[in-house]
Amino acid sequence: MNRPDTALMWFRRDLRLADNAALYAALKAARRVHCVFVYDSEILDPLSSRSDRRVEFIAQSAAELHQALAMHGGGLITLYGAAREEIPRLARKLGVQAVYANHDYEPAAAARDAVVAHSLAAAGIGFLTRKDQVIFEKDEVLTQGGAPYSVFTPYKNAWLKKLAPFFMKAYPVEAYAARLAPAAAGSRLLELADIGFEETNLRALGVAGGSAAARRLLEDFLPRISRYRETRDFPAKKGPSYLSVHLRFGTISIRELARTAWEATRRRGGEGAATWLSELVWRDFYFMILHHHPHVVSGAFRPAYDAIRWPNDAALFEAWCAGRTGYPVVDAAMRQLNQTGYMHNRLRMIAASFLVKDLLVDWRWGERYFAAQLNDFDLAANNGGWQWAASTGCDAQPYFRIFNPVTQSEKFDAEGTFIRRYVPELARCETRHIHAPWTLTPAQQEAAGVIIGRDYPAPVVEHAAARIRALGLFKAVRS
Repeated sequence: MNRPDTALMWFRRDLRLADNAALYAALKAARRVHCVFVYDSEILDPLSSRSDRRVEFIAQSAAELHQALAMHGGGLITLYGAAREEIPRLARKLGVQAVYANHDYEPAAAARDAVVAHSLAAAGIGFLTRKDQVIFEKDEVLTQGGAPYSVFTPYKNAWLKKLAPFFMKAYPVEAYAARLAPAAAGSRLLELADIGFEETNLRALGVAGGSAAARRLLEDFLPRISRYRETRDFPAKKGPSYLSVHLRFGTISIRELARTAWEATRRRGGEGAATWLSELVWRDFYFMILHHHPHVVSGAFRPAYDAIRWPNDAALFEAWCAGRTGYPVVDAAMRQLNQTGYMHNRLRMIAASFLVKDLLVDWRWGERYFAAQLNDFDLAANNGGWQWAASTGCDAQPYFRIFNPVTQSEKFDAEGTFIRRYVPELARCETRHIHAPWTLTPAQQEAAGVIIGRDYPAPVVEHAAARIRALGLFKAVRS
């Protein structure tokens, strides 16, 4: 298509001005660029609660983005409705020749974009998208035979071999920011109440949307990055970067984070940075898997495992959701999730393994619950993580590797610090008993102020017996 005179930038999972691939492309190509964010009713209306931390995070990020655009003479149009209808309608109203957006890899998003592209084309308007969420996408990292990888380590090695400064270079958006179109006269930024939502406990948790908050977290993490490898598995320690929700909504650039990690690997103590960079590679890996194997959205990466006959005891599932399983580390993890929308990565593995291989509940039940609760919910990573834990996915842990929740607790929360924070019923338990409080004698329970079965539940299953049943389920479909 010819160079557009006026364009529309459609923000989605990229709520920032700086280093934004599609925004840069729009500004460089067009004389005038309008900006829009749509609160997509097709995504928001099905949510079970009108008090959703993610929606509040988005609203905060959109408000900050509007301010950033205004500093350069622009502004953000905010709309509520079905994006597949609102974007073509706005594009026609503004008389633009092109709409720009960054790639979205989820199947539902791809279907939406196809509808938008068709509607725009019917009006003679182009739809141009750019890579922004990942470093390498789709077919950019393949085996020597030209096939997608299904095992992480060789993918990671190929990813790192291909990595070069070019792929991490920031897009100089500010150089063309004078081309931003001002906000329409009388336009108003939509707030939570305007779209039928209300504030949550997000602020009380110290979580904030927007690029400035992401920048503060990164600056806080950098002095700790050299220790990331040693601290990342311990939920009571300040080990992670806590940037996952900002990556999810694009309030910080993946290129900046990869560049930061890559440069840090070359300094003393670079092992921690290298480990953190590996986590970013895992993120790309799961996006790649979702692109090449979209069937994982509803089924196992290894289809044979769809034949597993999960008992799916609803009462056990509810106990897991509520953090009332009788296994303190699992319950602490689930309560953290329910109260904050965040769960430490080690705890995600423990909680997922417990649901699938101790409670014998279909991994998809847990995946859906996490999808509803996690602030940083991302389809590719959430699906990949659950299938890894359930041994149904690509490069998953072997089906016979089943986490023991007690030994995991003893190893990663040895003093019970994290457990005491989220399971206050056990706060007075001696450390040697806190990981398995059902072993307390009646006298010890009285002394600790917790009666098992009354104040805190007895274990809903016995791990050793559950392990044998889980192995039987997997062996039945492997024979």
